[in-house]
Amino acid sequence: MLQVHSFLASTRANGPGKRCCLWLQGCSLGCDGCFNPETHAVSGGKGHAVDEVFQWISQAPGIEGLTISGGEPLQQRHELLELLELVRSKTDLSVLLFTGFAVCELEKMGCLSQLERLVDVLIAGRFVADESLKSGLIGSSNKTVHYFSERYTDADLNQVPVAEAIISAEGEISLSGIDPLILR
Repeated sequence: MLQVHSFLASTRANGPGKRCCLWLQGCSLGCDGCFNPETHAVSGGKGHAVDEVFQWISQAPGIEGLTISGGEPLQQRHELLELLELVRSKTDLSVLLFTGFAVCELEKMGCLSQLERLVDVLIAGRFVADESLKSGLIGSSNKTVHYFSERYTDADLNQVPVAEAIISAEGEISLSGIDPLILR
C-alpha cells in the first residue's frame, strides 16, 4: 500500500510537459519552511494499492510523464520502487522524483542504483529556507538535480511554469506548482 496525499491527472507546473503528479503522504525530515506541511503526518492521506495507483497513472490522458513528490516519497521506498518498476516496464512515461534525501543518503539506503534505472530526473536534498529560490522546480539552491536519462535538460526544467490554477469539473479551484501560494 502507498499512503497517498493526492493525485493530479494533468499538470504542467510539476515538471516538463503535460504530466500527472502523485504526492505521497508522510515526511519526518522536518525541513523548516516546507511549503507542503499538510503532507507530513503519516496518518494523513489514504492508503491505496500500488496497482491501483499505477492504474491512475496509466489512465491519465495525453501525458508524457509522472512527477512524484510528497511528503517524502522515499520513506515509502519499497512500495514506491514497486510502482516505478511498473511505470518503467509498462509505459513510456518519463519520471521526475523529488526527495529531501541527498544522493549520499540514497546510496546508504541502498536504493540509488534502482532510482538511476527507474527515474529520469531526480531533484534531491532537503529544503533550506535561507537558500529558497522562490521560482522554478528547485525549492532551494542547495538541492541537486540528477539526470539519469537523456530525456530532459536544464532548459526543459527551466521552461516549467511556476504555478497553475486548475478548475475542476465541479468548479473547485486549486493551485499547483512548487510553492504556488506565494504572491509576487
